[in-house]
Amino acid sequence: MSGEYRTLSTNSLETGVVFFGKEHCLPNYFFTGNNVRENYIIHVITQGKGIFSSANHPIVNLAQGDIFILPKGVPCFYKADGQEPWSYFWLGLSGIKINTMLQQSSLGTKRYIKHAQNSNFYQSLTQLYNAVHNTHTFANDLLIESLIYQTFYYLNIEYPAHKESNKNKSDTYLNSAINYLHDNFEQHSCNINNLCHRLNVSRSYLYSLFKKEFNLSPQQYLTKIRMEEAKNKLNQSNLSIQQVSQSVGYTDEFTFSKAFKRYSGFSPKAYRQLEN
Repeated sequence: MSGEYRTLSTNSLETGVVFFGKEHCLPNYFFTGNNVRENYIIHVITQGKGIFSSANHPIVNLAQGDIFILPKGVPCFYKADGQEPWSYFWLGLSGIKINTMLQQSSLGTKRYIKHAQNSNFYQSLTQLYNAVHNTHTFANDLLIESLIYQTFYYLNIEYPAHKESNKNKSDTYLNSAINYLHDNFEQHSCNINNLCHRLNVSRSYLYSLFKKEFNLSPQQYLTKIRMEEAKNKLNQSNLSIQQVSQSVGYTDEFTFSKAFKRYSGFSPKAYRQLEN
């Protein structure tokens, strides 16, 4: 398997490309690392085929000319075909406007687009991918930023999100809640009361949505996000237990340690020693 991977530094809080790369996959290759990402990663399939799925969405077959996205904080799985493994390039995007621009499009709601190769969106993505390879200059930074907005302009013009009917309102509330929890779990102020106030729904109504979809309460779902992220940080960083606890939304180490032991059966220190 061959490809490239490069990171970029960006000074933009609103939008920016933080890394990019490409891959020529081996048959049946699938990513074995953390399947919950910290950024929004758009993949453009340039040849071959494979399968893709993400949380609360069905598995789909994708091929050359199709595009899929790994949304921030959402578990995803994708695998190259055994006979015609795909090749793709990707762009990792970060910024406070990315999610808003995505959610106005079908890529943000469905998480994939088929047969996009003749679209302005596809061409603009390709131009953006080429631009991030250029030498770092102020002029090229302006070009990259302008191409990001151009890309999302074409995405929303050519692939707008379909308006949902009243019968799907509960799905809208659930997806909004999920996105909020994944985007804000590291904040101490992220809690279910604030979430209900934000969505203007009752706690019992939100509880019923989560129990039906996940068989978890909203609080259990939030705890799971925090604990899984804590596991990753304990395994993959040298952060202290206190630093890990603060990075996943806890105000003190003791409360975090009790919650972690209830969730995993181990104290944070014992879990780190076990995994390493």
